[in-house]
Amino acid sequence: MSTPANQPIINCHTHIFKGNHVPPYLAKTFVPWPLHRIFTVPFILWVFKNFINRKRKKYEDPCIENQRKKVNRKIKIQRNLFLRTIIKFLKIGLTIHAIFIVCDWFGITEEFRIVDKVQTSFSDNKLLLPFKNLIFQITIVSLVVLFVKSGRNLLWFIAKKALKFLSLLPGKMTRDLINRYTLLGRFTIYENQKTTFSKLVQQYSPGSKFIVLPMDMEYMAGGPLKHGSKYKDQMAELAIIKSESKNKDAILPFVFAEPRRIKEEENHLDYSFDPNSGKVVLNECFIKEYIEDKKFSGFKIYPALGYYPFDEVLLPLWLYAADNQIPIMTHCIIGTIFYRGKKKKQWDEHPVFKEYVNLEHEKIGPLLLSQWKNMDFCTNFTNPVNYLVLLEEELLRIWVAKGSQATKDLFGFINEKTKLKRDLSNLKICLAHFGGDDQWQKYLEHDRYNYAQELIQNPDEGIDFIHTKSGAFSWKKLEDCWKYVDWYSIICSMLIRYPNVYADISYILHNQEIFPLLKETINTPKLGEKVLFGTDFFVVRNHSSEKGLVSDTLGRLTTEEFNKIARINPFQYLKNTINERNRNFSYKNQ
Repeated sequence: MSTPANQPIINCHTHIFKGNHVPPYLAKTFVPWPLHRIFTVPFILWVFKNFINRKRKKYEDPCIENQRKKVNRKIKIQRNLFLRTIIKFLKIGLTIHAIFIVCDWFGITEEFRIVDKVQTSFSDNKLLLPFKNLIFQITIVSLVVLFVKSGRNLLWFIAKKALKFLSLLPGKMTRDLINRYTLLGRFTIYENQKTTFSKLVQQYSPGSKFIVLPMDMEYMAGGPLKHGSKYKDQMAELAIIKSESKNKDAILPFVFAEPRRIKEEENHLDYSFDPNSGKVVLNECFIKEYIEDKKFSGFKIYPALGYYPFDEVLLPLWLYAADNQIPIMTHCIIGTIFYRGKKKKQWDEHPVFKEYVNLEHEKIGPLLLSQWKNMDFCTNFTNPVNYLVLLEEELLRIWVAKGSQATKDLFGFINEKTKLKRDLSNLKICLAHFGGDDQWQKYLEHDRYNYAQELIQNPDEGIDFIHTKSGAFSWKKLEDCWKYVDWYSIICSMLIRYPNVYADISYILHNQEIFPLLKETINTPKLGEKVLFGTDFFVVRNHSSEKGLVSDTLGRLTTEEFNKIARINPFQYLKNTINERNRNFSYKNQ
């Protein structure tokens, strides 16, 4: 085998989907109606395509002559004292009017008398035009925003400081949504995923490879996608990149597994089950075509879109994945992309976990989920504790007992007290984003909380999620982990306890404060071999460029540390029996 330095870098978490693959009403639940119907994703993409991204065209050959003419006109104006003076006073006048208009919109003139006094003084001295007409006001402000750079910056400063404006931007989630809109807009200049992928590949050394994760957002209640931009169109384009493009050897695309699509489309997942061998065999269907025929590299899920990772419809696919060691990538961070519809009644309580109703009498009931807002409630789908239902046989048995007879047959269920004949403890899964950098900070701050010390006190075991010290099953420990334990501690314990659980550091890499704990994690036995390098291209672009992330990571980690997470561990994560049978995955030719 070649040495790690000669093995390719594998970025385990990238995206190249287009803005057209995102539902139009992404701002739903963030901003009130009808604003989320106005500021839709297609509208934002149109603005970027026709105005903001237009400046990039100045470097194209047909535009060079026009660009030179503009520069010459600007030079002539700058050298003409009379014209330069008129334009300067015109800009000052427009900016002054725009400032008072914006102050009036945000109520600043009412809250700060000095602003009102200055405005009155200007009006009394005939220095202000009457601007009560809304169309006139919008026109003045628009002219300043579009053509007066210093005035635009001043208006933005006033807007940020205005209390009434800040009330419309309550916190981090809204800012993240705006950033997501901006990202989608930036990448509208690329007509297809192939071009976006080529831009990614060019930023890495030759031979590097990239796990590309598609997104199926058609079931998040964010509005319909246009014809030609649906999930299967997105996947067909990825298949072309993998089979025909010049970067076909660099792409490792995954298949998105959406349980509601599986329910709705008969030929999306079709399988046969042999009770004698206990194996799931895929029949001719969409997932078989992409995994076995087109040789896609794994499965992607995004529970925040409105389902649990242990959804009964997914269980046959997970048994197939476990048997063949096909990797799964799952979203495990609190983010801005989540289910936008109304909370369903069955989501008021967890379908598996229980909590104590009365500690004294040891009475238990379903774990209640009281969150109502979408951004809060969808965290319940993303919580890493959910994956214990798949990985812990005792919990999987409880869940299978509630399922159909077909599900019971899959796992050889006899009764709730008898161990399943088949389980998913060997499932290969990566908890993407490692829970989020906020959870890393939470771990560091919990210096007096017992569970947060388990990684230090019991480095070979971490947290035992469901058993007491005597080995008895405990709903209380699960309840504590769900409600109180930071996700960093939970995920690290899962990496230690389960042979094929991994976590990538995508997105959180932009936060330089994580590196001390990251280095400690990489150099901890049983943890270091489970950490995967990933950047979350292009979603992380508002925080850092791709080259900046890679350069910063290389500078902060030793060569051995980087090789471990970017060259060695990803290869182990990607190995599966489907690839081995087809002999299509190796460092040399994949």
